[in-house]
Amino acid sequence: MKKLLLCALLGIMSLSTTAKAPKVLTGIDMLERQNFKPLQGKRIGLITNPTGVNRYLKSTIDILHDAPNVQLVALYGPEHGVRGDIYAGAKVQDQKDEKTGLPIFSLYGKTRKATKEMLRGIDALVYDIQDIGSRSFTFISTMGLAMEAAAENGIEFIVLDRPNPLGGLHVEGNVVEDDCVSFVSQFRIPYIYGLTCGELAKMLNGERMLANGVQCKLTVIKMKGWKRKMTFADTGLPWIASSPHIPQALTAWYYPTTGIVGELGYLSIGVGYTLPFQLFAASWIDAEELANAMNAQQMPGVTFRPIHLRPFYSTGKGEQLQGIQIHITNYKTVQLTPIQFVLMQEIARLYPEHSVMEHANQQRFSMFDKVCGSKQIRQRFMLRNQWSDIESYWNKDVKPFKILSKKYYLYR
Repeated sequence: MKKLLLCALLGIMSLSTTAKAPKVLTGIDMLERQNFKPLQGKRIGLITNPTGVNRYLKSTIDILHDAPNVQLVALYGPEHGVRGDIYAGAKVQDQKDEKTGLPIFSLYGKTRKATKEMLRGIDALVYDIQDIGSRSFTFISTMGLAMEAAAENGIEFIVLDRPNPLGGLHVEGNVVEDDCVSFVSQFRIPYIYGLTCGELAKMLNGERMLANGVQCKLTVIKMKGWKRKMTFADTGLPWIASSPHIPQALTAWYYPTTGIVGELGYLSIGVGYTLPFQLFAASWIDAEELANAMNAQQMPGVTFRPIHLRPFYSTGKGEQLQGIQIHITNYKTVQLTPIQFVLMQEIARLYPEHSVMEHANQQRFSMFDKVCGSKQIRQRFMLRNQWSDIESYWNKDVKPFKILSKKYYLYR
């Protein structure tokens, strides 16, 4: 009897362990499996932040620093810093890492592209940061500029690949136009681009999208087990907040639903409350009325619920607000970016005295345009406050980009 109970217990433990094991091994996991062979004999600079961890949550910094056959000599900090201790938008300073004693060079301060002096003595730059799949999230800009610096200085660039939390099938938005290139729209790609950072690096390199068409010596350490149809939850991997307002993998799906209009600072989008990027609210909105109006649009894969809140900080701090919470109900059919444009359309119809484009701070229009990647989106929308007036322009590059990017797929 005891033997039977012991066997049953061991079986349960085995099932439990199997259930918790990640289905996906990331680039750093695969690099460990390769005993760091691609890094041997090279002086390594590492571009990373707190999201750079293996499946056991050990930092890539510590992994490479402790590996006996790896010579890690410098760290490079993107927005929020190597250890994640810098607030959004705040400059990152050159400093020394307290744990390893390694120098940290800032890629979000006086310069956003590594200089020759910052790269002196480096043979290879390694990039390990979890992206969220939206163009305006600045880490892919950091990656691209670092690739340019690597090419210009004859340094190898190595990407430790990670999942795109939106999967690899979603593509939305026009590609960036020349007059809107900026750190939030660094390259000619759509707003949602449907690639992993490794795939994106291959495309930037292969299509000569880097400055002056330069190409770097690029190596991508592929993941094992990732499929394009996967959400982040499907991977079984732990999520590390990629910025203070992306605390959960789920938040990555909401960032492109509200983040563009959020640049205007006119409506609360949940930043400063417990639901960042998951709502729209203002003191003059009637929650029930707006929820009914948005649900009447019958947008696929999404439902809107009335919500009442009092933000702790940011837009609407301390005010009693009403609005709508976004609930994605079908990740396969939902179109994320149009939600905010339809919202602006319905606000203009229900509350014309508060229409977003007419009453938001016009000094923020420049950032809105940069995030959209085109001035045409704002200019066309302002004519009648109708999503239908910009829909074709917003979607015009989706099909061509899918065709172009497919040749750089590393996963199916």
